[in-house]
Amino acid sequence: MTGTSSEDISPQRDAQLQFKREAAQAAVKYIEDGMAVGLGSGTTASVMIDALAARVKNENLRIRAIPTSEASGEQARRLGITLSDFVQDPILDIAIDGADEVDRKSLTLIKGRGGALLREKIVASAARKFIVIVDDRKIVDSLGSRMPLPIEVIPWGWERIQTLLISKIGARTAHPRTEKDGRIYQTDNHNFILDCVFDPITDATSLARDIAAITGVVDHGLFIDMTSEVLVAGQNGVASLRR
Repeated sequence: MTGTSSEDISPQRDAQLQFKREAAQAAVKYIEDGMAVGLGSGTTASVMIDALAARVKNENLRIRAIPTSEASGEQARRLGITLSDFVQDPILDIAIDGADEVDRKSLTLIKGRGGALLREKIVASAARKFIVIVDDRKIVDSLGSRMPLPIEVIPWGWERIQTLLISKIGARTAHPRTEKDGRIYQTDNHNFILDCVFDPITDATSLARDIAAITGVVDHGLFIDMTSEVLVAGQNGVASLRR
């Protein structure tokens, strides 16, 4: 009998959670009193929000935050972080988020596994500094080698977009993301996500341009030329990657 036992998985999960905490602790040190901050989404960002809330409470840190998802906003509000919006803070001092994959050379990202890629990209693009926190499993030589590329699309006519992604853009598969009950998952913006499997991505810029040209595509999970720094946590501590 083959496979991984629950005893094997638990220590691995504990180690990865510890890595996330270390990267999050390193990232929130960049935040200073009075800053406007973008808060990412997903499991790694959730750990970061906990770490930031501890600083707000223990150091009386005065910040304003724009969350990238309803879940992140609820967590931040519950922990006492003051929320803002783009009327009050059209430019953010810093945004911190996780990633699903990071190209080790270009620092181009794949994001969107948590379903918040559109808001995440808006927040990242509004920030003077965009810090990405990951564990070392997320660093890859070629994007798309481990994770599908999420593409957010409008619900009406999504089947047509799916067809074009395969026939014209070269996706091997483009499956709509679904809930456990089989219903198609909807983002906080009430759109659908197509999780697209490509061959390893060698030209992210061209692929992003071709995807964006399809009518009905809202945005995609390729974050190109946006990353200021990646904090990578692993067995040897937290390392910094810059372009």
